[in-house]
Amino acid sequence: MNSTPQNTSQSKSTRPLAGRVALVTGSTSGIGLAVLEALAADGADVVMNGFGEPAAIEMKRAELADRHQVRVLYDGADVSKPDEIEAMIDAARRAFGSLDILVNNAGIQHVEPIESFPVEKWNAILAIDLSAAFHAIRASFGEMKRRGWGRIVNIASAHGLIASPFKSAYVAAKHGVLGLTKVAALEGAEHGVTVNAICPGYVWTPLVAKQIDEQAAAHKIDKDQVVRDVLLKNVPTKAFAEVGEIGALTAFLCGPHAGSITGTALPVDGGWTAH
Repeated sequence: MNSTPQNTSQSKSTRPLAGRVALVTGSTSGIGLAVLEALAADGADVVMNGFGEPAAIEMKRAELADRHQVRVLYDGADVSKPDEIEAMIDAARRAFGSLDILVNNAGIQHVEPIESFPVEKWNAILAIDLSAAFHAIRASFGEMKRRGWGRIVNIASAHGLIASPFKSAYVAAKHGVLGLTKVAALEGAEHGVTVNAICPGYVWTPLVAKQIDEQAAAHKIDKDQVVRDVLLKNVPTKAFAEVGEIGALTAFLCGPHAGSITGTALPVDGGWTAH
């Protein structure tokens, strides 16, 4: 962990999340990294979590700290394991003194018909996509309520609002995340703690690019056809969302102008769920 650099073109104290501490699970790449960056840009000290090549993670950690003039801590906790989630939150408190913002972003996916869906895949998806959010909220909620301020954002999915074939575990988990969001919002409402869910549709990430390549090979069609006829078929805008959109919305929900927004599920899906 680096100490906050001294020279900055923008005083940290003028930024809306200055003095706050945020933890984002699954934040070494993709949506999670964009969320981490948006919170750091707004002045929060941040905890990065996720898997990856250690040297690359350290390079990104140091880059974020230097560019945004905040403290950045990396914790490699496996969020499928409740004890590691609790240890990570305790480590964040020891390092920074508190935990004010929690973003549950980590997730995995598997696509297969129900009758052949592997039980171990079901268990893993429920553990990471749903139970991990519960365990992280459970470990941080009491302190937020006692301090009278907290922001929790669960990165759910458009599949928390609608269903698609062959995604039984993912759809079940993301519907569960929305239920958990509503309950936590009600429990935190009188204590200054807001809890919201963001429901992305198809977001352009390296994982989506890989999925396009795999589907093109599997179906023997070109990549443009995969995008047009498979991924974006039901998306009115016919465009992918960008990770920066998810980061900016998360930062807004954690900022000073969103105190009355709680218990919501906010789609960022190009109108997909408007059908």
